[in-house]
Amino acid sequence: MSEDKVRLNKYLSTNFGISRREADELISAGKVLVNKKPAELGARVGDNDEVSIAGKNIQKEELRYFALNKPTGYVCSKKRQGDTPTIYELLPKELQNLKNVGRLDKDSSGILLLTNDGDFAFEMTHPKFHKTKVYEVEIDRDLAPLHQQMISDFGVTLADGKSQLGLEKLDTDDKRKKWRVTMSEGRNRQIRRTFDALGYKVVKLHRVSFGIYSLSGLKPGEYVEFKKPR
Repeated sequence: MSEDKVRLNKYLSTNFGISRREADELISAGKVLVNKKPAELGARVGDNDEVSIAGKNIQKEELRYFALNKPTGYVCSKKRQGDTPTIYELLPKELQNLKNVGRLDKDSSGILLLTNDGDFAFEMTHPKFHKTKVYEVEIDRDLAPLHQQMISDFGVTLADGKSQLGLEKLDTDDKRKKWRVTMSEGRNRQIRRTFDALGYKVVKLHRVSFGIYSLSGLKPGEYVEFKKPR
């Protein structure tokens, strides 16, 4: 029945772990078949339709969401990079089809979201949704007040544009090495590159929250499943 059908791009997003925009690109490229025929943009599918991408049938999946406290020393990749382990080695086999939402580099730790819901991943990472991320950062020497003002008030020019971060001092004495950093962007190694541009080295970077999600007492390497808010 027609009321049981959903748009094809939503179906692919839900069951293939990609965004609807990525799904539309695959459909436009002729890579998606419905009942063995090339699909068209705007097509709708139901439970009895056979959907495939590059010859692989796409089966309906239960949408699942996890938060992982990523330890340092792990990369956000499906395959090892040399001897460096991946975050998927922290997960049981049945969860290794999940995709990480954004990334934390090998030397960073903290909350990492994983899901098979492409729409959720897109909403959490695209800049237009302004999902706030909070980090605890330690640098190798005291941050000069002028540099603090540059980072938080004016922004620092990087190769891929200006970087402006919220800063709150965490040191309880006159030291200025530990900071709470708030941002809503997600450019590659942005925090590290921002401090590096001013002559500082980040020696610790730990993400404590991502949007409404936080570590909630998870120990390094532990993960927990959560329900997506309606």
